[in-house]
Amino acid sequence: MGNSDRIIRSLLALVMLTLYLTGVVSGTIGIILVVLSAVFLLTSFVSFCPLYAPFGLSTCKTKQKTG
Repeated sequence: MGNSDRIIRSLLALVMLTLYLTGVVSGTIGIILVVLSAVFLLTSFVSFCPLYAPFGLSTCKTKQKTG
């Protein structure tokens, strides 16, 4: 997972948590947002998203081989 992906996930998680904690979103949708934000924070801290592997996705920069 690339740095930009990690930053975007962390920011989205903080926004979702803020929406829940301020009462803008509540109920079932609020709980779903809290769970999603926890997953986003966890995957950004470990730099791995399990959904990327089966689809062959990567947001890391690849090093070019020279010579």
